[in-house]
Amino acid sequence: MDDLRERIVKEIETIYDPEIPVNIWELGLIYRLDVGDDGRVAIDMTLTAPSCPAAEMLPPEVEQRVAAVPGVTAVTLDLVWDPPWDPERMSEAAKLELGFE
Repeated sequence: MDDLRERIVKEIETIYDPEIPVNIWELGLIYRLDVGDDGRVAIDMTLTAPSCPAAEMLPPEVEQRVAAVPGVTAVTLDLVWDPPWDPERMSEAAKLELGFE
C-alpha cells in the first residue's frame, strides 16, 4: 500500500490553498492520512483558520481528488480544528517559499 499512499500524497501536493502559493501537503494542512489494505483512505485535515475562505472548497476538492486516485476504494475526510494550525506545521520547503526561514 506504500505505492498507493505515495500516489495519494502526489495528488494532494497538486492542491493549493487559493490564498497561499504552497500546496496543502507542504503547508501541513493534512494531519492524518491512513491508507488501508482495501484502498480505504481516512484523512484528517485542517485549514489555516476557521474563517478561511477556502473552507467551502478545499475539503471537497481533497476528497474528490483522492477518490480519483486508482486503487482508492473510499475516502473519509474529517475537517478538524484541534490542534489549531500554525506555521510550525509547514515543511522546511514551504517555510522557505513563504519567507519564514
